[in-house]
Amino acid sequence: MIDIQHLTFQYKKQEALFTDLSFQQQKGSIVGLLGKNGAGKSTLLKLISGLLKPQVGELKINGFKPFDRLPNFLEDTYMVSEEFSFPSTTISLYLKATAPLYPKFDYQKMDKILKEFELDPKKNLNGLSHGQRKKFLIAFALSTNCGLLILDEPTNGLDIPSKSLFRKILVSSVSEEQLVLISTHQVKDIETIIDTIVVLDEGRIVYNESVFNISQELQFKTVAVLSDLEKPIYQEKCLGGYHIITEADQTDETEIDIELLFNAIMNKVTLKSKSHVI
Repeated sequence: MIDIQHLTFQYKKQEALFTDLSFQQQKGSIVGLLGKNGAGKSTLLKLISGLLKPQVGELKINGFKPFDRLPNFLEDTYMVSEEFSFPSTTISLYLKATAPLYPKFDYQKMDKILKEFELDPKKNLNGLSHGQRKKFLIAFALSTNCGLLILDEPTNGLDIPSKSLFRKILVSSVSEEQLVLISTHQVKDIETIIDTIVVLDEGRIVYNESVFNISQELQFKTVAVLSDLEKPIYQEKCLGGYHIITEADQTDETEIDIELLFNAIMNKVTLKSKSHVI
């Protein structure tokens, strides 16, 4: 699905953001793309969607070069940007004009999601709040059934109930034939729905692991005091004790604390993995 080989990209009059970046990802996953501010997450998404062109290297999505903007590529890729705008038109008219561009568009799915998000098709898009427009955009993206869905900060602007509903709708709407790539700073909003964690730092992929492998190899706990028995790989002081990461034992599987994992990666802690080591 995504095949990036030795990519270099830089904006004019700036240092290279990516140098010799390689990354591969197959369909059938919901991938969380994480990184600090300025790490290049949004730029990478724009490169993958064809909005930017790399200076060096090869970037292909299902065999297509995104920047060529070929119809067969565009009809199977949809990106929900963090910033967006709409023409002054109703939801119904927007669907009538835009949905036919996506051959796999599912109108019944769209109707169902609009009802779940409590959006009236007769409403003018520019008369909706920012959060309502974001919900419409997410509904439209999911209804395209595109092979590649790119969501840049999808939960920004959503209230707490809408974030919960977003997770439920996303999981129920995508298939094994799709790849969903989510970039976010709000890791708590997506930690229950992603199955792969990718971390971008200083222009390179520094972590790429499935949630299944992480849960098999690491445990995430909160303890009152540190003990030699725990042998933490990484620790953070918290109210009432410590958040820690330890090597997994054979007794329990713990929920992954993505924020703690991310902080460990940013602190360049060595996390043992069957597939790789940072």
